[in-house]
Amino acid sequence: MLRLTWVQPEDLIGHELRQATQDGRQPSRIASRWKAAGGPQAPATAGASPTPTSRYLRQLAEDLLDELADLPSALADDEPTDLEKIRSLCPEWPPSCGQSCRWGGAHPTESGTPSARVSAPAQTPATPDQHLESAWLGRAVGCLLGKPVEKLPMEAIRQLAKSTGNWPLTTYLTARGVPEDLLAAHPWNRRSAKTSLAENIDGMPEDDDLNYPLLNLLVLQRHGKTFTTTDVARTWLDELPAGRTFTAERIAYRNLLTGLEPPHTARHRNPFREWIGALIRADVHGWTNPGDPAAAAEQAHRDATLTHTANGVYAAMFTAATIATAATGEHDVHTCLRTGLTVVPPRSRLARAVHHAIQLAREHDDFDTVVDELHATHAADHHWVHAVPNTALIAAALTHANGDFSGSICRAVSGGWDTDSNGATAGSIAGLLAADPAALPDHWTAPLKNRLSTSIGDFNGTGFDTLAHLTHRETHRS
Repeated sequence: MLRLTWVQPEDLIGHELRQATQDGRQPSRIASRWKAAGGPQAPATAGASPTPTSRYLRQLAEDLLDELADLPSALADDEPTDLEKIRSLCPEWPPSCGQSCRWGGAHPTESGTPSARVSAPAQTPATPDQHLESAWLGRAVGCLLGKPVEKLPMEAIRQLAKSTGNWPLTTYLTARGVPEDLLAAHPWNRRSAKTSLAENIDGMPEDDDLNYPLLNLLVLQRHGKTFTTTDVARTWLDELPAGRTFTAERIAYRNLLTGLEPPHTARHRNPFREWIGALIRADVHGWTNPGDPAAAAEQAHRDATLTHTANGVYAAMFTAATIATAATGEHDVHTCLRTGLTVVPPRSRLARAVHHAIQLAREHDDFDTVVDELHATHAADHHWVHAVPNTALIAAALTHANGDFSGSICRAVSGGWDTDSNGATAGSIAGLLAADPAALPDHWTAPLKNRLSTSIGDFNGTGFDTLAHLTHRETHRS
């Protein structure tokens, strides 16, 4: 029997009960009704429960999802989704630079903060295309590093890597030398192992963490920077196969097909509205607004609200603003992260989590200790794909590694949770700070063979140098 992931009401209700608690609602009575009826808990890792449920439970789940949506939230004032309300809560919202935005070349050390450069500054400034190629490559490398261990618990990642002498992580994961009993206990991600273990890599395989930047590149090519959320939706329907969507994106896609329009697509029976999906779509918005974190955040907001609300949206805005700041080449990673936080409501759960993560990264020399503290804080209450813990982990990894490329992606992946997405975003930011593809170690980039696989548009087989050029073309378009 077909078990369609991420959309069946009986699988959504458990996630919505948890999400309702997180965003300040009181769902206990509804939870009791679901439990009394024999309703299952949310699937722990996959998008569908292993066995079908009765028609009665499916109908009950639909009814309860609608009841949960009507519950008032105690956090609404501190965690709005409307852009003007977000701005009103952010006292340090950055000014828009207008036409003064630019790509930079040098990476000076800022007063009181060590430089985030991976290598010594080049004799001549890097070109915008070099910056962007490094960012695209960084995103791909970080994603590829995390793909084999996606969905695995943190301790399993540590055991698998240690068994081959690759801990702390310094290179791609491998099955060679891993004891059979360990592989049986913690099998690699079944969809990714055949293309993302060190012995199997042959170009960059398809992944949603790369598909979404490609989609946003298409949005900008077709509609410019003044695109609307509806433009994003139309591009998805034209170019994005439904089977390539997950969590909040799949729910929004389904909602579009039933006739709902944005922003209702993000809210209707969507318990994943604060998960990581909008964050992984944010890079292009930062890349195309160098030096203008406000514009990058606003652009990310229009994209994110197709599928997400509140902290799910803030994660995308934070990432876009951080990347826009890094794109000038004039700031270290710590300044970039601080700037990213200026577009996040300061009393939101995301802001508190990121501040906490950065503080942990500053206090502890051993990153495993940082990760253990983050998991102790977030793991019990959040799904492994939720935006709050994953954004915190990305910020901690970048801070602890001081923006170094290898250190950033290895720390992000070693922290568990959504390993490929975290590696991708950390790699994008650290790659951008590196400024030049030549600054990225060959053992990371050579296996990609300057070739990306995708089902999006005409991009299949495109090189990262070409993608950088196409992205740069959109930087100064209105």
